[in-house]
Amino acid sequence: MAFSETTDVASALWYCGPGEVEIRQEDVAAPKGDEIRVRALYSAISRGTEALVFGGKVPRSEFERMRAPFMAGDFPFPVKYGYASVGRIESGAEGLRGKTVFALHPHQNAFNIPASAVVELPPALSPQRAVLAANMETALNAVWDAAPGPSDRIAVVGAGVVGALVAFLCGRLPGADVKLVDINPHRAELAKALGVGFAGPAEAQGDCDLVVHASGSPDGLRTAIELAGEEATVLEMSWYGDTAVNAMLGGSFHSRRLRLISSQVGKVAPSHRARWTHRRRLAAAIALLQDQRLDALLAPAINFADLPKRLPEILNAGSGILCQPVAYP
Repeated sequence: MAFSETTDVASALWYCGPGEVEIRQEDVAAPKGDEIRVRALYSAISRGTEALVFGGKVPRSEFERMRAPFMAGDFPFPVKYGYASVGRIESGAEGLRGKTVFALHPHQNAFNIPASAVVELPPALSPQRAVLAANMETALNAVWDAAPGPSDRIAVVGAGVVGALVAFLCGRLPGADVKLVDINPHRAELAKALGVGFAGPAEAQGDCDLVVHASGSPDGLRTAIELAGEEATVLEMSWYGDTAVNAMLGGSFHSRRLRLISSQVGKVAPSHRARWTHRRRLAAAIALLQDQRLDALLAPAINFADLPKRLPEILNAGSGILCQPVAYP
């Protein structure tokens, strides 16, 4: 579909109820002021967060904090949700037309957005890999929170997209011994592709200087605490929605003087907050995606029109899918 300077009809994915999604049509007016119109090329499903939205598991206390940029509707339902879209600027501000950009926008084939809310992609970065930008931004913020150092022994528990990206970034530290830890032995191939080690929970080496937990499972958190060395940091990245979690804070947790801290992408890490804006952090995350090894995280793209029927399978914990790109023909 071609989009012009006039009002057009766009298609967007809406979460309508627990386990219910549909594609709705909506008018998109001509861009005004500093707005640009973007035609989507790819978006990506954020499996952890969107599974909670899909299941209606966003706690009432988090309804406002969980709002994504440019989301429509209100929690719990109906909501137009998502925050990983790559597209080409079709109209709006002069000098920007034809540029390929990343935007924190829901799944929609065409949309207006302020020009200041998009980040241009480097020429060498493929639009499909660029859908990882929001995940890489989360991983970058976590690494700032965790403050790993050269030659540290680091375990990342949970080889999902965010955990894998944290391991990838930590693996670039000189001399660092980085292991991805996961219950799925097939994730060993992913770790190899990213240039880091792999271990199952029972085989993982303990006495770590830093442990990052990103599995989304209480069992994973227990493993993370067990792998931490004396006075080490355990960084918790998992968000459990409205699910209660039992953390093993007995045993040797206190005698080892472990430090359990959280990381969340909504705010720039305190170590960088005085100097870094959200936009600067996102641009840095996009620049970090210029490594073809990261294609190992991408599943084959599916068409946007097929998304409603494919989404339950994609969000199923046993699907084996890491990042699911969505193509907009």
